[in-house]
Amino acid sequence: MTSLPPSGGSYILENRTQDETHLRDYWRAVRKHLWLVIGITLFVTMLAAIYMARKPDIYQAQARVQVNLENAQALGAASAVIVGGSSDPAYFNTQLQILTGPGLLRRVVKTLNLENDPAFNSTRAAQSRSIWQDLQRMFGIGGREQKKPGDATTGDVPLVDSVAPATSQGDLAESRRLAPYVGAIQANLQVDPVKESRLQNRDTRLIDINFKHSDPQVAAKVVNAIADAFVVQNKERRTTNTVTTGEFLDRRIAELQSKIRNGEERLQAYARGNEILSIANDTQNIVVARLAALNTQLIEAENDRKRAEAVYNTITNRPDAVSAQALGGNAQLNEVESELSKLRQRRAELLFDYTEEWPQVKAVDEQIALLERRAEQVRGRATNILLTNAETDLRKARAREAAARADFERQKSATVNLNEAAIQYRIIEQEIATYRNLLNGLLQRSKENDVILAGTPNNILVVDYGLAPDAPVGPKRMQSIFLAFVLSIALGVALALFLEYLDDTIRSVEDVEKMLHLPALAVIPAVGSGTRRRLMPGSGASALQERNASPTLLLHADNRSSLAEAYRQLRTSVLLSTAGRAPKTLLVTSSLPSEGKTTTAVNTALSLAQTGAKVLIIDADMRRPRLHSIFEVDNSRGLSALLSTEMSEAEMLEVVGKHEASGMHLLTSGPVPPNPAELIGSEQMRRLFSVLEANYTHIVVDSPPIASFTDGVLISTMVDGVLLVLHGGKSSRDVARRSRQLLLDVGAKIFGVILNNVDLQSHDYHYYQSYYHSSYYNEDETADQIASDAKA
Repeated sequence: MTSLPPSGGSYILENRTQDETHLRDYWRAVRKHLWLVIGITLFVTMLAAIYMARKPDIYQAQARVQVNLENAQALGAASAVIVGGSSDPAYFNTQLQILTGPGLLRRVVKTLNLENDPAFNSTRAAQSRSIWQDLQRMFGIGGREQKKPGDATTGDVPLVDSVAPATSQGDLAESRRLAPYVGAIQANLQVDPVKESRLQNRDTRLIDINFKHSDPQVAAKVVNAIADAFVVQNKERRTTNTVTTGEFLDRRIAELQSKIRNGEERLQAYARGNEILSIANDTQNIVVARLAALNTQLIEAENDRKRAEAVYNTITNRPDAVSAQALGGNAQLNEVESELSKLRQRRAELLFDYTEEWPQVKAVDEQIALLERRAEQVRGRATNILLTNAETDLRKARAREAAARADFERQKSATVNLNEAAIQYRIIEQEIATYRNLLNGLLQRSKENDVILAGTPNNILVVDYGLAPDAPVGPKRMQSIFLAFVLSIALGVALALFLEYLDDTIRSVEDVEKMLHLPALAVIPAVGSGTRRRLMPGSGASALQERNASPTLLLHADNRSSLAEAYRQLRTSVLLSTAGRAPKTLLVTSSLPSEGKTTTAVNTALSLAQTGAKVLIIDADMRRPRLHSIFEVDNSRGLSALLSTEMSEAEMLEVVGKHEASGMHLLTSGPVPPNPAELIGSEQMRRLFSVLEANYTHIVVDSPPIASFTDGVLISTMVDGVLLVLHGGKSSRDVARRSRQLLLDVGAKIFGVILNNVDLQSHDYHYYQSYYHSSYYNEDETADQIASDAKA
């Protein structure tokens, strides 16, 4: 049983963390789900045993082949087989891949006609035998299976006379049809290079071919057919390579000869079409020199044209400047200019004496105007003549430039054509020369290939053929069953731990201490549905019945039941929860509804009353009151009336009733008020507690759940301590932690936790079950003595 809390404060386990886990926690989880683990183990192991018993025996046949290196030069003149020399891992690994490739295995399927072979297609699962006979045979209890008449003797495996031809690469339908049989061979085929452990260099040229099948005869036939097909296919490959090479060389020689003829004809036709007589360097130099001379003429014509354009643009854009410069030697214009100069001088002289209106001045002005018009006409005629001459020169210059450019372009095109013709001519000549060189090389290699084709040795041979095995090599039945046994145990344990992990409820005293850091004051065992546990049993049970007490207040008359022991233990823990004196006011609450707080409050109060103390129980659950129905009393007046009305101390005590059968005083909840929390948190509630504490030895208060309403939190600040009731195996850890924190936040003193409705048959409570059924029943006397000391 959990030790009592230390005096002078709430019980906090400082040395244990919330998430601390021990091996015993895992062991407890496994024990809790022990039958689940055992069931899974037996079920999986039996399934594995039946499955392995029904599996047929597997026989393995082995053949050995030798793979020598072959010459890397397929057309060399040396021997194609190299017996000595260094190893070639790439070639050896390639042969290993060929041995397991689908191409070789398709030949094996066709050679042995495995499509229509019932022995190969049968799994030999012995369907005629029962499961019990298979199990007996697996453990060696039954006798060996007798051979049927007509079965081949062990080791008498005929070798194939010939190997079927390889499947054509284009025959996809046959490849798809044979794919299941090829896959079946690949799944049971194992190819391993042979290692020599006695020498430092462990590599050899030997390969072991192993094939497994439920029929030893089939295993031997298939492995021998694979070895023969491997040898034949290699021989065909090497011979085919030589023949194919010869055919390829012949085709290439014919192609090259045809290309040489076509090239020569194309070269002649090209020379005729381009009028190429010779492509010597002298001819090309003459053509290039003529192109340079024409280029010089073109440049001179361009310069003449540019000068003519400049003169023409000058005359067109600046006619005054051109006239003054070009007409300076015109006699007629000079004569007119001389007379104008004289008239202007005469006019200036007249203006010294006369004004511009003077007749003589006007006559001079008229003469000057006439001469100016004559001069302008002379200039115009001269300018037109200059412009016409410049335009004529410009046209001639452009015509000369166009002619020079045309000659240059014709010569340039001729030069380019000559160069391109020469280049293309030389390209055709080079192609013909290349073809002649290739033809000579291929003719030489064709002669060498004819020599090799005369005799090609096979570098792969069969060393040992396989025999039909006498004893099976598998399956490893006992090993598989043992592995299934171990894995099923692990699966069962994992499932048990997972179920325990998903369980978020508080189930044991250890959970209370570990998760809430609070002591477990008592473990209240669960009783059957036919048992009433509204009132704590005691020695006066029969007396209560004689006084016509309600049957709902009685559990049973057995004073030594586990239920009675649990509440006596709770009473002892409560009386020793504080130092110096027993607590006077107790709050009994829970986290959520239906966790048994009211039943626990009633039985706690009754157990305290059995010590002879004056005990009062208050129904402070004004939201869902139940005490009046349990004790079958009137609820018209109660706690709500006391808190909502100003009363004297005597009037308050008059409201409190007494249950004669148990000797316990009772204060019901009264009519349900609209504001229970405001009434409980009022100053009238504190005044009521002070009055009741002066008149009663112990006061037990039943309040609403902490996590749902604030009523219990308010009351916890007015009492000596709080008893938190949790439903074993039902109350959530998170909700319980939240309730504990709500109480601690307001400074409430939590005496501990009452784990209610616990199944004592579980592994977690084997100790408590033994304790409650033991013969130690002196606890009542201890409690009575504690109560007497408290009164004193």
